[in-house]
Amino acid sequence: MKGLSRRNFLIAAAAGAAGAAVFPARGRAAERPFTFTSWGGALSNAEKDAFIDPFAKLKGIEVINTSPTETAKIKAMVSAGKVEWDLVDVGGRTVWQGAEQGFLEKLDMSKIPNASALDQGWVSPYGIATSTGATIIAWSKSAFPDGGPQSWADFWDVKRFAGPRGLYKYFYYNYEAALLAAGLKPSEVFPYTAEKADQALAKIKELKPNVTVWWGAGAQPPQLLSSGELAASSAWSGRMLAASKEGAPIDFTYKDGIAWANWWVIPKGTPYAAVANEAINFALDKLQQEKLLALKTYGPVLGSATAAADPETMKILVMAPKNIKDMLILNEEEANKYSIAYEEKWNQLMLG
Repeated sequence: MKGLSRRNFLIAAAAGAAGAAVFPARGRAAERPFTFTSWGGALSNAEKDAFIDPFAKLKGIEVINTSPTETAKIKAMVSAGKVEWDLVDVGGRTVWQGAEQGFLEKLDMSKIPNASALDQGWVSPYGIATSTGATIIAWSKSAFPDGGPQSWADFWDVKRFAGPRGLYKYFYYNYEAALLAAGLKPSEVFPYTAEKADQALAKIKELKPNVTVWWGAGAQPPQLLSSGELAASSAWSGRMLAASKEGAPIDFTYKDGIAWANWWVIPKGTPYAAVANEAINFALDKLQQEKLLALKTYGPVLGSATAAADPETMKILVMAPKNIKDMLILNEEEANKYSIAYEEKWNQLMLG
């Protein structure tokens, strides 16, 4: 995992001190249970089983699990001084934005000693990665009984792999997939530049006539692939693994996948900040990280926990050496830059 640092996957430590928005002061002790919010589906289930429920039992507290995550809602809560979420699973871009805009608590690293065992690419002052997943290429077995696209170049090849496509509804993930489809090497995708972003948009515009679904919820790709509404789609690895376990007629590959982490953050102003820091530390304990292995959806962020997997489980872990060597590790700092800079152009492409 040393490559994470070389790729600047670290959320910058200095961000957030200057120019942060002014928000209401922290409220008094909450008159509600500690609340954990995540994306729903397989990820929420994994976090609940491996981390949240055992932590609640250990502390003897009541914890509410909610979903889905929404960055805009975190901002609104903090701005209004009515924070209802105490610990939230977010994408890395939100960590960066929260640091810059001041809507996240700075973590108390003295309460998170287990973070010292992580590659520092998984650690930032305003968020810490607790599990790993990926955006991958998935397909319907009925559409491609002999195997579907094995690269983003294949995914874009609608003659060889005919049928309707699904893509994420934001530029996020699509920037990386499009540039890989255009022939860039993983090492060339970052740092983001305007030239690369324009190239990605042009490549997506090329495929757009074949994209019948721009999905926003992780449950959509496996459902639409199972029903035959889509022949191939980008998808989140954990959702595909969960659906596959249930016998859905779908398949996928980690080749050319875009690896990322699930980051835990603390909304600014929560009265449970101390508990939230403790929960993060608990989730990074090796024994808790190893509990993810048996769930076979989202994998550990702790290298020693990944190494403890049996051979069959190792096949499905994003960070397993055999899988990660064929993948691109998402640079969240750069993804935040292009997402902001190209929001208007992306919306124009969607409307055009």
